[in-house]
Amino acid sequence: MARAEGKTIVFFPEGAFGPTNNCIGIGEVLKRRGHRVVFVIEESFAGTLEEKGFEERLMRLAPPPDVPEEPGQFWKDFIRETAPVFRKSTFDQLGEFMAPTWEALLDGARYVDERLVEIFDELQPDAIVEDNVCAFPAIPASGRPWVRIVSCNPLELKDPALPPTFSGYPTGNRSGWEEFRTRYRELHEPLQQEFSEFCVERGAPSLPEGEFIHESPFLNLYLYPPEADYERSRPLGERWKQLGSCVREQNGFEGRPAGSGPLLYFSLGSLGSADVGLMQKLIDTLGATEYSVIVSLGPQHEELRLAPNMSGAEFLPQPAILPEVDLVITHGGNNTVTESLHFGKPMVVLPLFWDQHDNAQRMDELGLGRRLDTYGHEPVELVDAIESLLADSELPRRLSAISARLEADPGTAKAADLIERLI
Repeated sequence: MARAEGKTIVFFPEGAFGPTNNCIGIGEVLKRRGHRVVFVIEESFAGTLEEKGFEERLMRLAPPPDVPEEPGQFWKDFIRETAPVFRKSTFDQLGEFMAPTWEALLDGARYVDERLVEIFDELQPDAIVEDNVCAFPAIPASGRPWVRIVSCNPLELKDPALPPTFSGYPTGNRSGWEEFRTRYRELHEPLQQEFSEFCVERGAPSLPEGEFIHESPFLNLYLYPPEADYERSRPLGERWKQLGSCVREQNGFEGRPAGSGPLLYFSLGSLGSADVGLMQKLIDTLGATEYSVIVSLGPQHEELRLAPNMSGAEFLPQPAILPEVDLVITHGGNNTVTESLHFGKPMVVLPLFWDQHDNAQRMDELGLGRRLDTYGHEPVELVDAIESLLADSELPRRLSAISARLEADPGTAKAADLIERLI
């Protein structure tokens, strides 16, 4: 098949580092192939994509603040204010975190829709690629080919034979599934119906029942290694393609901390790391061990105290670090989980919100990691989890096989091929 050349492809990721980094990896491949790649990003991210050689178009999801913002500041503030809810069960989080989060997401989609129309009219893209959890009506209403990327746990693509999305419930035990689904519907149905009407008003199709986003009639991509995926009772359909991983290129990392023990990487993501109390508790636990630890400090880095066996910074080149470490301690964000599997690393998972609970449960039940109660675990439990994973003589073989297959079939190139085939 002849390859399309010189097309304009617009990427519109959610205003967080995970989805943005996924799109960067794919965009880099397309740019090398001669395409014009433009990123639609929040104003707080201005300049970050230009530094990587992409064009930018800026937008806002809410009225401008009185003071300058850091990248993704809206969601950092939102998470910080709602952090006490993360100590509660996933069932309790439905009303106290999930519903307010969906409401904030939908408000943002309403606010930005006119600006998106302006951007698409200006750029006249050959394809639009979005990585979001809620619909933005301007995309399907544009009449242009568009691609949906799902960079969350695959339970977001619902199946009656699988646990409820966001529950963190095990696949082998159905207790509580219906209660969770019923409560989710009760809380979210009015929001969903109102937003579906807005989509129609803005020229887009109505939303599927129970969903906040459309399936693309052109191409849909979801990000999860096949070895960790779920067995479905309902096939996703021919317009769905799986990316096992989607790892962007980054330069090598220098700055290994002192210590002769196994090397660990600790990150709660750009949002989870805003909880200073939790971060310091985990740093203190790891600081009392003989492990060497690289810490992704996040936005509150100035308030955190590292131990002598540690090095860290506000931002770290995660894909460059992961190949060098022996184990990953993570919040269970989809990017970190899939990147850890890409490089064959076991995980201790400390979930906070959204699909992190589902990822934590999946890694635990597959034996690829250990799930802990993020706020309720004792320090000795974290150390025991690390030691048990590092002592598992069979685990390196399993993870190496997963890694070899993922590295042989890079999701960035596969996604670029599919997008080119579409346009």
